[in-house]
Amino acid sequence: MASTHIHHPDLPGNFPSDTQSGGSHHANQNATSNHPAIAPGDIAIGVIIGRASEYFDFFVYAIASVLVFPTVFFPFKQHLEGTLYAFVIFAFAFVARPFGTVLFMTIQRKLGREVKLTLALFLLGFCTAGIAFLPTYDHLGFTAILLLSLLRIGQGLALGGSWDGLPSLLAMNVPKNKRGWYAMLGQLGAPVGFAIAGLLFAYLIANLSSTEFLDWGWRYPFYVAFAINVVALFARLRLVASEEYAALLAERELEPTSVVEITSTQSRNLIIGALAALASYALFHLVSVFPLSWISLYSPRSISDFLMVQVFGAALMMIGIVLSGPIADRFGRRTTLGALAVLIAVFSGFVPTLMSSGNTGEDVFILVGFALLGLSYGQAAGAVTANFPTKYRYTGAALTSDLAWLVGAGFAPLVALGLSAHFGLAYVSIYLLSGAVSSLAALSVNRALDNR
Repeated sequence: MASTHIHHPDLPGNFPSDTQSGGSHHANQNATSNHPAIAPGDIAIGVIIGRASEYFDFFVYAIASVLVFPTVFFPFKQHLEGTLYAFVIFAFAFVARPFGTVLFMTIQRKLGREVKLTLALFLLGFCTAGIAFLPTYDHLGFTAILLLSLLRIGQGLALGGSWDGLPSLLAMNVPKNKRGWYAMLGQLGAPVGFAIAGLLFAYLIANLSSTEFLDWGWRYPFYVAFAINVVALFARLRLVASEEYAALLAERELEPTSVVEITSTQSRNLIIGALAALASYALFHLVSVFPLSWISLYSPRSISDFLMVQVFGAALMMIGIVLSGPIADRFGRRTTLGALAVLIAVFSGFVPTLMSSGNTGEDVFILVGFALLGLSYGQAAGAVTANFPTKYRYTGAALTSDLAWLVGAGFAPLVALGLSAHFGLAYVSIYLLSGAVSSLAALSVNRALDNR
């Protein structure tokens, strides 16, 4: 099915006008009038709540993979090797995430959206709490590593199943000249989640001895993550389970489709969508997780102080995300992502110089990197999901995000640390540059197909 000629409103200024979308657009408008209007701001609240809770959980695990797991689960290895092993397990969630999407889409088709979301977030909470109570290697030996791996896979399955369609619904129910603005709102969950996780770990490290932190202090962020998941579950269910939202989701045809059908008919759009925002996803872990591991291994710098620099960087990321909205509304999301991919490519060339220039260079790398990440990541979600026909939009958006995370970010800490430790920081530049080039290539292909 040729999908690049069908208009959908996710990409401002990049697709044909609304008049070309045919009668289905007007039918949706007429159908919408049958129930109370739902303000885009209400949908945005649900998106922000859901993403912030997921990202907090995400970064709690990521930070623990650097500061805790190499010591408590891999004490039989040197610190570098232990960190690399921890990053392997870290990547398991990204491998499992597409499978979680497929599994829970099937559950939704049979049991409904509310059941799917409840099961997914219950699984996420169970796995997070399980990690909090997990005995260490000294108590269980290799079984502890196996259980950590299984719980991490469970987190990935749950994150795949937590897709509720609200970002796509938001993109399809906002004024045409505000699509970039509303698209960035859900992305604010990333810096919010990182800032809270970073502050919590920085506080614990600064106020506990090393023995206390590694013995029991590191578990507290996982307790907090579990509590936040419970609150987020009820907040999101209140939105998704309401009759108004259910009707609007149905009218916009935001329903799951068979993975066999979507991969056989929409594989081109899935690949282009996954690669289009690759620069942003690659940069995501190269300014958050990788530098923390590098500092912990090769710098005498205080970890809590460095975490505070990263928290300040997350604040810059928030500003960048907010600014990305009006920029995308002015120039178009695809143009914005392309320009940011070029800037990220330029930035990649400075990685070795900055990361090897002491505290000042490291701080510049973090702050500039987070600022670029905010501008790019603010418009990364659903960058080309407008390519999907309406029937495939719901599942296509979820799988595109899963694949982008897997290809761009899942193995980034492992690859970056492994290359830099064994061959030098210049290889981190090459890795980030490859992500930027992939994004530019995918965006170019998408534009060519659109024009054709």
